[in-house]
Amino acid sequence: MLNTEATTRVSVHGPIQPSFRTIDGLDMRFAESQRTGTQKGEALLLSPWPESLYAFEPMWSRLAETAHLIAIDLPGFGRSERKDALMSPRAMGEFIIRVADSFGFEHPHIVGPDVGTAAALFAAGAHPGRFLSLVVGSGGTAVPIQLGDSLRERVFAQDLEPYRRIGGRPSVERALQMLERYTLSDTAREDYLVSYEGDRYAESIRYVQSYPTELEILRDLLPQIQTPVQIIGGSRDKVVPPVNAEYLHERLAHSELHLIDSGHFAWEDAADEYASLVTAWWAGGYQSLRGATVGMAFDEK
Repeated sequence: MLNTEATTRVSVHGPIQPSFRTIDGLDMRFAESQRTGTQKGEALLLSPWPESLYAFEPMWSRLAETAHLIAIDLPGFGRSERKDALMSPRAMGEFIIRVADSFGFEHPHIVGPDVGTAAALFAAGAHPGRFLSLVVGSGGTAVPIQLGDSLRERVFAQDLEPYRRIGGRPSVERALQMLERYTLSDTAREDYLVSYEGDRYAESIRYVQSYPTELEILRDLLPQIQTPVQIIGGSRDKVVPPVNAEYLHERLAHSELHLIDSGHFAWEDAADEYASLVTAWWAGGYQSLRGATVGMAFDEK
């Protein structure tokens, strides 16, 4: 039996108000949108790295008009508790199922940019029909690995001690310098910095260090995934080059690809376009890639 007791420990002004819930014994931070009469269905939003669920702040209100949202910091990311056994996409994919179970989401949409990409794909591959659709992108997937120098350095680092010495705050500050147009709220910026203080940033690197093994397994799984997938990436992404998005599009049975005018942080720098793509997809775009079998579950809610 999952422990789904929720207790609010963080209070902020604005549309995103984080709380904590125990899921499979881990203290997990999430935010939930209000239920309205205009929403159809549900969506799980998986926060990117090295950010947190506040990454969805610029499009939260728009997405919440279409679906009941749960944004979550996956284990070891944002403010959620880490468990070493979960620091790989395959294991994280199984944990996403636990999250959906915890919130009573039978057939949600998933939005999983960045590190959520491979995890969401593993979850869909292992649990056919569980999700109505996926929105992924800006995450490493290609084999052979094709990543920008900074991320590739972390994937193949032999020792995490240098990252521990640097500390989490400076590492996150450097990453946030890649934002091109979007100005973070003070709340979001400080949350990103606090989320990876101390050893948390160095320990989070363990997730991407599983890529050399995990992405080869994912490569063989991709053609079997029947879930509709929308792939959104930045056309100028130097961290996770667009070839990763194209790689997915070529191998997934039911996918559409959108490379938008952005660097890596497309969900913030191009939030309006990103939100428009997602809401149109939820409104029925995903159904055009597959018959009504899964779509009817969404329409009947």
